[in-house]
Amino acid sequence: MAGFLSLLRRIYLSVYNWTVFVGWFQVLYLAVKTVRESGHQHIYSAVERPLQLAQTAAILEIFHGLVGLVRSPVSATLPQIASRLYLTWFILWSFPQTQTHILVTSLVISWSITEIIRYSFFGLKEALGFAPSWLLWLRYSTFLLLYPTGITSEVGLIYVALPFIKESEKYCIRMPNK
Repeated sequence: MAGFLSLLRRIYLSVYNWTVFVGWFQVLYLAVKTVRESGHQHIYSAVERPLQLAQTAAILEIFHGLVGLVRSPVSATLPQIASRLYLTWFILWSFPQTQTHILVTSLVISWSITEIIRYSFFGLKEALGFAPSWLLWLRYSTFLLLYPTGITSEVGLIYVALPFIKESEKYCIRMPNK
């Protein structure tokens, strides 16, 4: 029975990782195609739905950690997923004025390259039991470039959204006093 459950776990995680990999690959493909054909102003409209789906699918990773399917601690997974969902839904989707900013380009490209490497790494580990050494190297080396570009884009887009948040009073709670 334990062997069957282990096999079921590996199949599920393999399908999950490769499905999300395909989503992120689609995001990267559409982003690069759009920036070449139409410019950075149109990237968000080109990647909106697959970006939202791929990013929102990461909620399952919290569940994976909670039920013990993976060894990742929820305390490390939750803040990363929450911050990305905040950017995806509470900034980009909620404030269309941010969607044409140049930082969307670096955000989408940084996120998608990071996740393509990550999900292919875990997909191979679950499907084959190992990942090639070059993919291991990419998994633990590309963050040197992609983390700073991703976090700078995230913080920059939040900053860009601040006047629109203030103006719209969306997600604001008014206090009864002055």
